[in-house]
Formats: sequence, structure tokens, C-alpha cells
Amino acid sequence: MKILLHICCAPCSIYPVKTLRNDGYNVMGFFYRHNIHPYTECLKRQESLEHYANIINLKVIYQEGYDLEGFIQNTVFRESNRCLYCYHDRLRSTALTAKRGKFDCFSSTLLYSKFQKHDMIKSIGESIGKSLGIPFYYQDFRAGWKEGIEESKRLELYRQQYCGCIYSEKERYIATTRVHGSTVQGSEVKKLIGSKSVPSGKETEICEGLRAYEDINASNREP
Repeated sequence: MKILLHICCAPCSIYPVKTLRNDGYNVMGFFYRHNIHPYTECLKRQESLEHYANIINLKVIYQEGYDLEGFIQNTVFRESNRCLYCYHDRLRSTALTAKRGKFDCFSSTLLYSKFQKHDMIKSIGESIGKSLGIPFYYQDFRAGWKEGIEESKRLELYRQQYCGCIYSEKERYIATTRVHGSTVQGSEVKKLIGSKSVPSGKETEICEGLRAYEDINASNREP
């Protein structure tokens, strides 16, 4: 059976592609570009995928164009719920491409990540599949999380530090807390914790900022 697999990045494709091939599927990849910001980051991820695809002999369809403006226009004023739009557009684009290419079904490496909204992805994929008349193949690829990470490091693949859009890039690098009415960036929180300049009564607030900073780092460090 032919399956079109939406691929967000090379590291996230390792385990899903291996698993699907072992299950007898003829896998082809689809790389969606509009949600990866800035453009230089998009190119890094695409080049990494091109390199890995060549290693494992995987054919990949690379989306044409780069509609940053369209992505922003569709998420503005809905930034807190932007993932819903992002998942939907990525999966719909994959499904439409799969239908035109006469694939038997489509799926996504988003199902591999421990930090994506798994149930939402499954629900959106199945809904799109029904509406367009092409099955969404669901499998929980999270079981291979560590295996994918280890292999990507062994191959020295580019490993991004945030999900993709400019909003996630901001969240990755700016986590803030408040000290004496001033905003402190996440990178400075550790310095405050380790110093003797933390004012009395602010320890809890600072620690909460540190935890938020470390949570964001953990969720974005591994794709």
C-alpha cells in the first residue's frame, strides 16, 4: 500500500518511516513549509531532510512556495489556539496531495512527538480523511521516541530547538518572570537563582519562572 507521510523534520521521520516500511507500506514523504519560520530555519530543516532521505532512499515531495503571510493572517488574534489551524492545514495539504497522487492513505510524523497535541492531531486527521475521501492512517509512534532521538544524534542530523512557527520560536527563547516590577528573560532567571540578589519574598516567584523556562526548553529541545 502507498502512504504519503507528512514529515515535519528529519529527526521525527526516523522511527515512523522505519515502522511503516517494516509493516509493508510503500512510504513517500511530504514536507510542508509555510509554518516554519524564519525562512532560513525552513531551509535548514528541508536540507536536513533531503540529506536523510538520500541516506534511506526515501522519495519526498517538497511543498512549493513559502506563504509566511498566509500563515500569520490565519493565526492572528488566535495565537493561543494556533496549533489547531497549523495541524489542520498541514494535514489537509498532505491529504490533498495524497489524493491527487492516488495514494491509499496519508499520515504524519506529528504522531511521533511527545510534545504535540496527539489526540487533536488524530481527530483532525480522521476528519479530513473522511471529508476528502482518503483514509488517515493512525499509529502512535511515540513508542519510538528515544530510538529516533538516538539515531538522529548518531547521524548528526540538524535538530531544531522549537516547533516551527515564529510564536513557538519566541516561547522557546523568551520565558519571563517578574522581579521588582521588571520583566526578566528566562536566560537570566538561573543567574538570579544562583545569586544573592534575589529579594526576600521573591524566591517562589523566581522559582516559578525558572520552572516555566525549563519546561519550555524541555518541550522544544527534542522534536
